[in-house]
Amino acid sequence: MKTKSILLALCGLAISFNSCSDDDDNDPVIENEEEVITNVNFTLTADGADPVTFTWVDADGEGPAEAVAVGGTLKANTTYSAKLELSNVQNGETEDVTEEIEEEDEEHQLFYSTNISGLSVTYTDKDGEGNPIGLETELKTGAAGKGTITIFLRHEPNKSAEGVAEGNIANAGGVNELDATFDVDVVE
Repeated sequence: MKTKSILLALCGLAISFNSCSDDDDNDPVIENEEEVITNVNFTLTADGADPVTFTWVDADGEGPAEAVAVGGTLKANTTYSAKLELSNVQNGETEDVTEEIEEEDEEHQLFYSTNISGLSVTYTDKDGEGNPIGLETELKTGAAGKGTITIFLRHEPNKSAEGVAEGNIANAGGVNELDATFDVDVVE
């Protein structure tokens, strides 16, 4: 009788261990979750001039500390090739977010907004469906002036909405993953 009780107890114990597994096949799989961006380098290059790099660092990611942005000085009436690099640097590890955006190009678009008269940004890269991404752009300055340029990254925007392909964020929808503002001086 004792042997039968011990065997029943062992069977019950075995069943309870098997039913409490950490490998739950019913856990949802999160696809294309939002990117965490802690570092931005926006590098502008013009013929015959040294590159200008604007930087933005949000050291605590989605924490309470404010990001630190360092803008720069651009020459008036100049065309710049611009390249944007995004990364997530946390806990001593660096994740290349630019690469993720390139891989998921149809689900992302960058938008550029400025209050500087005569400054314009044109997309020079496209996703697999021929819509803009915004990691590579052409930036043109006009007359001298001061102001800001803000870069937004949208996850899952409606790229076919009115004005979105031209860089108008108003109808884009989607989720904002980046909002980085830089001070800019345009000088003669």
